[in-house]
Amino acid sequence: MSPLLVGTMGIAALVLLILVRIPVAVALGLVGFVGYAAIEGWPRAGLMIGGVPIEFASMYTMSVVPLFTLMGAVAARSGLSADLFRASRILFRGARSSLSVASIFASALFGAVCGSSVATALTMSKVSIPEMMRAGYPPQLAAGAVAAGGTLGILIPPSLILMIYAIIAQQSVAKLFAAALIPGLILTALYILTAIAYHRVLTGATPERRADDKEPLLPALLKTWHVIALFGLTLGGIYFGWFTPTEAAAIGAFGAIGLSAALNRSSFTESVGCFLDTVRLVSSLVFIVIASAIFSYFIVQTGISNHLADSVKAIGLGPLGIIIAVCVLYIVMGAFLEGIGMLLITVPITLPLVLSFGYDPIWFGVLLVILIEIGLIHPPMGMNLFAINAVTKDITIFDIYKGSAPFLIAPLVLIALMIAYPEIVLWLPSQIK
Repeated sequence: MSPLLVGTMGIAALVLLILVRIPVAVALGLVGFVGYAAIEGWPRAGLMIGGVPIEFASMYTMSVVPLFTLMGAVAARSGLSADLFRASRILFRGARSSLSVASIFASALFGAVCGSSVATALTMSKVSIPEMMRAGYPPQLAAGAVAAGGTLGILIPPSLILMIYAIIAQQSVAKLFAAALIPGLILTALYILTAIAYHRVLTGATPERRADDKEPLLPALLKTWHVIALFGLTLGGIYFGWFTPTEAAAIGAFGAIGLSAALNRSSFTESVGCFLDTVRLVSSLVFIVIASAIFSYFIVQTGISNHLADSVKAIGLGPLGIIIAVCVLYIVMGAFLEGIGMLLITVPITLPLVLSFGYDPIWFGVLLVILIEIGLIHPPMGMNLFAINAVTKDITIFDIYKGSAPFLIAPLVLIALMIAYPEIVLWLPSQIK
């Protein structure tokens, strides 16, 4: 049996295992191990599966994941979202659809210290949706703004998805963080414009009912100093070369814990809970990354990526055609698969393919994150949509679906801009030496 045929059968088996609800990590590891053994023999497969965990355990870059995860867990539990929303609400008061705009802007800021889309959507749902509902906002707009704003948590650095991509694609975490910053700001602006337009469509010329909030802007902004300090120290330190991403993650985690204690934002029990949350999440991530590496070794042995690239070139599909096809593939998959699992399943196949057409791996990593963002607010499996539904029982899942639909336009516009102007992504990383 040829390696190519084994690879094709392995991919089909992987899809089947996932469809029957086998955990992604188990499916990846099992298919990778059995497939590798079918090509190279059981003894060599045993050596491979024994060496991969040691290889990943000794990777210095892996330490960035638990540290930034801990920083995000502390941020989520210490009430930073309420501070940010309050300041954003005052900043944008007087603007049309001010509360939905404030929700998106606050989500972008919270994502800068959290790194998790679902966590951002959950925390902002508790803070901003009740206030929007009291102000008479249509339920679908309130839910859609929070769902879309939550996706910024995995694009604006530090991003858990980008860290995982950096590990499996062997790319620089610092350059990926730099590459995602400008697209993250552009997407924030596009979401804000979408919210304003959507509010006008839903309410017409009806004046917005606003709270009589007379609090001065400067004191409200000063109340968010701890968020600004944390973001500036960690990400600024990486961009200016003061310390490595791992050192920045350690400083960020220590700073988040220290600020939470100094501001009396969390009890001892809640602090312990942050560590336990981090251990649970990172343990599952390490398991799935190791399984993905086993699957990647199998894919390399099959030669299926090279064969796929040759086939695509033979039918005359150029660089633009292949990237459009990849985008369509991820958008369709995002309707059914969870983001991290989708990333780990597909990158061993799609990354060599797009590299063969001359695309930059840093640029492709940012593109993947945006495509995963679409999946987070794309029915029927968008994780952000279900997170909001779990918190806000007064808004039906169908209203949440309808509310998120207009916000799907913004990331598609950003993707078009990235294809037309790659320097949007690549300029800032080029400044890092």
